[in-house]
Amino acid sequence: MGAEQQVSAGFAELYGTAPEGVWAAPGRVNLIGEHTDYNDGFVMPFALPHTAVAAVSHRTDGRLRLHSADVEGGVAELRLDDLAPESDRSWTAYPAGVVWALREAGHPVTGADVHLTSTVPSGAGLSSSAALEVVVALALNDLFELGLPGWQLARLCQRAENVYVGAPTGIMDQTASACCEAGHALFLDTRDLSQKQIPFDLAAEGMRLLVVDTQVKHAHSDGEYGKRRAGCEKGAALLGVDALRDVPYAELDAALERLGDEEEVRRLVRHVVTEDRRVERVVSLLESGETRAIGPLLVEGHASLRDDFRISCPELDLVVDTALAGGALGARMTGGGFGGSAIVLAEAADVDGITKAVEEAFAAAGFTAPRTFEAVPSAGARRLI
Repeated sequence: MGAEQQVSAGFAELYGTAPEGVWAAPGRVNLIGEHTDYNDGFVMPFALPHTAVAAVSHRTDGRLRLHSADVEGGVAELRLDDLAPESDRSWTAYPAGVVWALREAGHPVTGADVHLTSTVPSGAGLSSSAALEVVVALALNDLFELGLPGWQLARLCQRAENVYVGAPTGIMDQTASACCEAGHALFLDTRDLSQKQIPFDLAAEGMRLLVVDTQVKHAHSDGEYGKRRAGCEKGAALLGVDALRDVPYAELDAALERLGDEEEVRRLVRHVVTEDRRVERVVSLLESGETRAIGPLLVEGHASLRDDFRISCPELDLVVDTALAGGALGARMTGGGFGGSAIVLAEAADVDGITKAVEEAFAAAGFTAPRTFEAVPSAGARRLI
């Protein structure tokens, strides 16, 4: 039985009737462009085959019933009129926040029954929360015939996470989940949300991209993410620009000089400006068919996140160092930082050796065994049934 049939059957068991439909939304891996999204910069995610799947029916009585096959406990029942920002500290805040955001924006959502499951690893920096938000938003968009395009659903999901959940995330995760296409990476300008699908078919070129989940859990709302964001905003204010995206790469040295002894802000600014430049360079290389040449840029990005943004950890550094020593073309941490996952770009023939070397390095260091899988650029959010 496929995931959609399982979720549909689970819904019927819970609520006593078949759902009106089943939808899926993927997690994502960010190829390059980390912590640039809330600085109006460039990012380049692609969707994973791992998805959140939701069976949903609409209601007309102002009630929201939520259930997850992945979380212990019964059905949570909420009144739409009672939904309020930061009132919920459980997993239900994500789908409830989407309903709140849609209603706040004036869309006539009158209630729903929802049953969910997800194969997106939680806490691994692969946007499990965005997948949860987007799948619910897409279902409600269809059921209530709201007619909202993917980018607009992504905006509302971001608002749900920022305001309702209280996590200061950028727009990348939700846009990737809503808008990615199979076999492509998404070049996204987070300022105007313009998008370009960049062909990214590694298998056809004899390469693979591995995701190595360190099993070190992070939580964005815990403060460090917010501190970095506030530091970036301070840098933009000191430099007199709307966002760090507006600092030209060619003028970076002069900008850093103007920041004087604001050492922490200088580091954050340097990362964001050089990372935006790396995204543009990766796009250029992929468009000209030089896929292997992006490897060194991934390594550069990791060094910047480790040394300037200071959000790596020993486990992430060990993945990157071990993979590179084992012949990887490139590797870097991906996601919010302080744990989560690293990505490794490698020749197909080298994958087994690199995977084994990383596992052995973790065992030797006394770390929890990592979980490694291949990341295949996959489809964005869609209706299944």
